[in-house]
Amino acid sequence: MTEEKRKKSAYLKMLKNYPDVLNVEQMCELLGSISIKTGYKILKEKKIDSVKVGRAYLITKINIIDFLINANT
Repeated sequence: MTEEKRKKSAYLKMLKNYPDVLNVEQMCELLGSISIKTGYKILKEKKIDSVKVGRAYLITKINIIDFLINANT
């Protein structure tokens, strides 16, 4: 198993209590209680892939995990 797959598997286990699709508030909580303003900044800078539906951003758990893995490399 590659290092990235091992990390992804570990993150999935840690985040199993979160839904597969999160809103900005949930994403901020998951990322260590960062501020909502910082969360929107990360999304607007496209550091985490998201979908905007109306005025709301929807973020998949896998995109957040990918962000966490790439941030640690």
